[in-house]
Amino acid sequence: MADDPAPSPKRERPDPKQVDRRARFQIPPNRPPKQDPAVRVGNWDEVSFLFDPEVAKVEANRCIQCPAAPCTKACPVHNDIPSALWLLEQGNFNGAADVFRETSELPEMCGRLCPQERLCEGHCVVGKNALPVAIGKLETFVTEWQRAHGGPPASAPVVSTGRRVAVVGTGPAGIAVAERLARLGHAVVMYEAWPEPGGVLRYGIPDFKQNKPAVDRKFADLRALGIEVVTGVRVGVQISWSTVCAGVDAVFLGIGASEGSLLGITGEDAEGVITATEFLVRSNLPPEQLPESLRAPLGSPRRVVVVGGGDTSMDCVRSARRLGAAEVTLIYRRTEAEMQGRIEERKHATEEGVRFEYLAAPVEVLCDADGRVRGLRCQRMELGEADDTGRRRPRAIPGSEFDIDADLLVTAIGYNVEPEWGQILPDLVRDRWNRFVADPETMQTNLPAVFAGGDAVNGADLVVTALADGHRAAAAIDRYLRELGPVRSPVAPSDARGQRFIGDSSLLG
Repeated sequence: MADDPAPSPKRERPDPKQVDRRARFQIPPNRPPKQDPAVRVGNWDEVSFLFDPEVAKVEANRCIQCPAAPCTKACPVHNDIPSALWLLEQGNFNGAADVFRETSELPEMCGRLCPQERLCEGHCVVGKNALPVAIGKLETFVTEWQRAHGGPPASAPVVSTGRRVAVVGTGPAGIAVAERLARLGHAVVMYEAWPEPGGVLRYGIPDFKQNKPAVDRKFADLRALGIEVVTGVRVGVQISWSTVCAGVDAVFLGIGASEGSLLGITGEDAEGVITATEFLVRSNLPPEQLPESLRAPLGSPRRVVVVGGGDTSMDCVRSARRLGAAEVTLIYRRTEAEMQGRIEERKHATEEGVRFEYLAAPVEVLCDADGRVRGLRCQRMELGEADDTGRRRPRAIPGSEFDIDADLLVTAIGYNVEPEWGQILPDLVRDRWNRFVADPETMQTNLPAVFAGGDAVNGADLVVTALADGHRAAAAIDRYLRELGPVRSPVAPSDARGQRFIGDSSLLG
């Protein structure tokens, strides 16, 4: 992955003589309290509470201020973690929050959602002999504290460049691009297909991990920057590609990857078999925030089976428990060691009563006489030779079939870009998964004025990875716009100058 094009500026760090590393190693680790599992399965509130301010300062004091800062290097957006924690331990919560915000547009969310155990905390030197410093929980604490005490500082006015950019998709990548370009003086309009903005932050992540008011506050910030946010418009349906392009100089595609993959087994079309995307949006949001096609209630499933092994599958099984399901089972074809999701999420799911069936793969959906799912036939697996990723390939054990009762089956096995984009932009190069192909350094596609990033390029990935894509894209778009030369007069949406760039198929398709 390429470096962030706008890394955190260097700032004063403590003199090494001020840091008694031996003493800091002796400080016991602290973690904020959590809801009891028996209580939290009955609500949708966040599992973890925020740090107490004094306890947060003690935990930040465990940071030994490594000169090389491996935690910062392991962060996809290169948060200056030692500087933030140095300010935090001194009680300068606002200053610490500002440091995180310099390199992240979504620190409140990243603190909650990042797999810190394989990023910053996984590279924490303190963690070699004890629990690592709770970087993620501290990031969430200081940024939420700042929100509760006046909010982030107001942005300084910027001089308009006269250039205009359309951002399609309001998820993490789109947010990063829009905010950075607006701060550089470019006009930005964001388009969202769903009724409310936020993309995966609103529609794909349950409240027990990330509360929706945090998303609302973020979009209030963006609107305060002058960014226009248009919702309920799906490109190719309510709005045409040519309309998106009219009067803008560049377009960023941050549409995510919400098209669920199929299991490819008999009975998959039965009533009661749905994708993780549909399950999560219908279980976690009120009907008025959903398209009409998804407003029907899920009902009260009693036996839920989820197929998958990533964080999305954990979101599904834990949501099912909160819907009242008495039996929730996760089917995964490898062992726990091969699972790529967060360890904390699996721990939470286990605490909440989810049953895990490892080394098992679905082979047939069992249906009743009315064509509704009544169970899932599975087959035991064993691990064979390693594949290209280094993970051992699962292979079926003959004669090992077994059945699991289910009245709802959720598939969470992979996500692709919606196929209609092949018709909307036929000239845009895509890979075999229908994802957009973009230069990893600039996020520019084969259409010079079209940039793309996030899950639409990478497949289902992390919020922070999408932010990093957005940073690279924003820097490249800014360069592209400035190379166009000065704007001679104010630009209206129908201005022919805008059409000059967008109307050229060699530039935007």
